[in-house]
Amino acid sequence: MDLIPTPYKLEQKAKHIAKLQTLENATIINIQLKKGETIAEHDSRKDVVIVVRRGSVIFKVEGTETIVESDNMLHMKPFEKHSLQAVEDTDLLVFQIMP
Repeated sequence: MDLIPTPYKLEQKAKHIAKLQTLENATIINIQLKKGETIAEHDSRKDVVIVVRRGSVIFKVEGTETIVESDNMLHMKPFEKHSLQAVEDTDLLVFQIMP
C-alpha cells in the first residue's frame, strides 16, 4: 500500500505539475493551475483519464472544447491532441494508462 500526499500548492506558487506515482502500466500526475493558466497542445501515447478534484478546466480535444469539473471526468484515447485552460483555480489528477 502507498499513501501518496497531494498537497494544495497554489497558495505558494502558480502552475504546479508533479508525477505522483509510476506503475507498471500507468502514471499518475497532479496538475494545479491558477485561473487563466494554460497547458499548450500536446498528446500522449497512452489512454488518459482526467479527474478534477477542485475547480474547473476547459479541455480542447481535437478541436472540441469541453468543461471538466469535479462532477465529471474526461477520457482521451492515445494520440488525441489536447490543451487546457483553468476557468478557476484548479487541482486535477491525470491517469496515463497503457492499453
